[in-house]
Amino acid sequence: MFSTEYVPLMIIGAVFLIIGIIVIVIGVKEEKDYCSAISNKADVRKYLEHRSDRIQAWGFKVGGVTAVIIGLVLLIMGIIFWLWG
Repeated sequence: MFSTEYVPLMIIGAVFLIIGIIVIVIGVKEEKDYCSAISNKADVRKYLEHRSDRIQAWGFKVGGVTAVIIGLVLLIMGIIFWLWG
């Protein structure tokens, strides 16, 4: 029996998953850009530590991981409800 009432839940989970992966990639790119830009300056301590003081790159990565976790939970929950519903 094919029920479509859980399909929106799975679609929302998939959208969260895709957005989370995109945001993680943006965060990694921002951090790499920052580290490569600071390597040209006299103070390379932050470059050597690979730590960004810009909260934006760190925020992108944390937000992306959160979105991926929410997306996976929703997607798995929708699949489980669909199979046993």
